[in-house]
Amino acid sequence: MTRGNPDPATQTATPDTVAIRWLGHAVQLLDQRRLPQEEHWLTIEGAAGVAQAIRDMVVRGAPAIGISAAYGVALAARGADDQDWLREVEVSVEALAESRPTAVNLFWALQRMTGVLRQCHSREDAVARLAEEAVAIHQEDLAANMAMADLALEAMELSRPCAILTHCNTGALATGGYGTALGVVRRLHEQKLLKRVYADETRPWLQGARLTTWELARDGIPVTLNADGAAAAILARGDVKWVIVGADRITANGDVANKIGTYGLAVLARHHKVKFMVVAPASTVDMSLESGRDIPIEERDGREVRQVGGISVAPEGVDVFNPVFDVTPANLIDLIVTERGVVHTPEVTGMHKLFD
Repeated sequence: MTRGNPDPATQTATPDTVAIRWLGHAVQLLDQRRLPQEEHWLTIEGAAGVAQAIRDMVVRGAPAIGISAAYGVALAARGADDQDWLREVEVSVEALAESRPTAVNLFWALQRMTGVLRQCHSREDAVARLAEEAVAIHQEDLAANMAMADLALEAMELSRPCAILTHCNTGALATGGYGTALGVVRRLHEQKLLKRVYADETRPWLQGARLTTWELARDGIPVTLNADGAAAAILARGDVKWVIVGADRITANGDVANKIGTYGLAVLARHHKVKFMVVAPASTVDMSLESGRDIPIEERDGREVRQVGGISVAPEGVDVFNPVFDVTPANLIDLIVTERGVVHTPEVTGMHKLFD
């Protein structure tokens, strides 16, 4: 286990790609359902709209969901009635908490905003202080991404460039503006230690195909899109030295919930003797859960699997198993990297040393 302390001198400029903009009176969210065909921004002025955007996957990625929810609480205070403002904001917090069940960053951000809310003495006070706290959460996530990238590179101990394989989207679109797993990819590229990124398409929402390739191509980072089922063949070639992914929740024993398909990648990586790294902010760690068995796994509408882009590719009535996440056991993970430090070969003792 190693600990980290971000050094501003080592931090580079953020990419041009962002997914969340705070306007003071509203939050703007890049509608990620429309990428890469269209860059469409939604301007949302209330907490209910933010909760709906999270449910509908306008915004996705655990850190970005937490940031958006924080802004939603700030908007709830702006729109509340002077007489019963506190109860109205509390109701909005409850609605935001119900928008996605697995991403613990959502609940971490809401708990932090609620802590500020309890210190406010008037609606005007709440409007100012909640907005300030939401902006702080956003800025801290960006700084954490930078710190994680530096810690990951130090832990990888690379002497020559290598290829990376990743899953889903964990970049600027999924975070405060730099990325978790893709933040490491960016830093590798900056240090000329990256040959190429292989991006799983990530069925059924195709975040790898639609978002990761779009984001990396915009930044001039060499990326190759592959079908999820091609990952084993790619690892068998021997050019990929690391599989690097993000996380939506990490438990006290080091088990990790992430986008469906991550568990299979970990099994493949172990078979091919490829290192497996999880990169996520400390807000993703849930020490109240003993293991991955305790993580609630969200299941979504079967139409997401039966259809692609609204076009049916399977019989309409066929049963569908559509979990959004799976759980990778700690014994398949080589490194968990957070802004607080690195846990090597994660297990209960190492996790408690860093997160207690």
